[in-house]
Amino acid sequence: MVKTEKNRIREYFYQKSMKSNWKDWAWQLRHAIRTVEKFEELTGIVFSDDERKLLEMTTERFPVSITPYYLSLIDIDNYKNDPVFKQAFPDKRELEILKNDMSDPLSEDADSPVEGITHRYPDRVLFHISNICSMYCRHCTRKRKVGDIDSIPERESILKGIEYIRDNKQIRDVLLSGGDPFMLSDNYLDWILSGISSIEHVEVIRIGTRMPVVLPFRITDSLVAILKKYKNLWINTHFNHPKEITEASREAVAKLAEAGIPLGNQSVLLRDVNDCPRIIKKLCQMLVKNRVRPYYLYQCDLSEGLNHFRTSVGKGVEIIENMIGHTSGFCVPTYVVDAPGGGGKIPVLPNYLISWSSNKIVLRNYEGVISTYSEPRSYHTSYCDNNCRDCRLDFSENWKKHMDSVGIERLLCEYDKANTLIPGNNPRFKRREENDG
Repeated sequence: MVKTEKNRIREYFYQKSMKSNWKDWAWQLRHAIRTVEKFEELTGIVFSDDERKLLEMTTERFPVSITPYYLSLIDIDNYKNDPVFKQAFPDKRELEILKNDMSDPLSEDADSPVEGITHRYPDRVLFHISNICSMYCRHCTRKRKVGDIDSIPERESILKGIEYIRDNKQIRDVLLSGGDPFMLSDNYLDWILSGISSIEHVEVIRIGTRMPVVLPFRITDSLVAILKKYKNLWINTHFNHPKEITEASREAVAKLAEAGIPLGNQSVLLRDVNDCPRIIKKLCQMLVKNRVRPYYLYQCDLSEGLNHFRTSVGKGVEIIENMIGHTSGFCVPTYVVDAPGGGGKIPVLPNYLISWSSNKIVLRNYEGVISTYSEPRSYHTSYCDNNCRDCRLDFSENWKKHMDSVGIERLLCEYDKANTLIPGNNPRFKRREENDG
């Protein structure tokens, strides 16, 4: 960050109003940069007529919105290589829609039983409670919804989502997402949290937010006072680069941590932004220093207009390889591919298990040292018939909630007769069904 340029942008806004407004999150929203012309005016960067035309075509499809705070982090003298600029400012390559690109790559709409709810995993749901953000990230997986202000959920819609959660007792974990949930007013968010927390079978509520990164002043004392009332609340932030961890963002996460709220971070692997082992390791170490646990490192999704951000999966594996053993274990995020079509998050890791036999496994460590681990000869697993009441292990029947086996778990368990998983469109098995018919 170039301090003189940061001051230059701040000084512009200082001339428009009182300096104290800089830390007023509502003021920041009102003064968000929403046009290419305003960006040029504030930064002094001037685009050619042809560049401006392409940028305006891009913003017609994928709008731009940058908070003055986040704008002030851009290194104006080297903006083309600046990670903040690349995440915030439109790029003509967003208009390049490739054959494999999808408007809804994660099939969130297809897995939505009621408006606002995505129910993909057995015991948890995603609850879309906001469709607006303080800033439109160029790498957003929900670009199809960006700027769609007409779909901000009303209380009636939120109540339908809460009732769905109440009616499905297997749901123990609710992730509030959007948009950004912290774009809601304190009172509205408190009302939603109160409604969900009143459901007895909900054990965990999570909030996913980018506010500590792009508008840390939203983390006010009044907001924290509301959040700390809910003892089962977790918050996931979205830092992608060490440059985003500023004095203001550190103050924001410190307020949340000191309120007793567990914090995690979900990063996205982005080409020419953070696709470097040193950058990701430094980011994760800085997060841990500020009491934020690295949680996920996402492979960039197949959303429309994101091809210029995507890296190879091999780059992600390389980054994790450079972290395991080279820094503290709790600094290492889980690298995942969120599988297209609603397949969910699939962990992708370097291969540390080289081979195995009935008595030994062969392992290698981060240095390339190869070791063996001997399996216990006297181990005999207990046969499980899913009758926990009669099991010699201490597991109360009262803890069992919706324990039907699914997928690979079903093949491994001993109480289900299934021994094969067959894709629904397998032509050989379709022929069998036709012949049987």
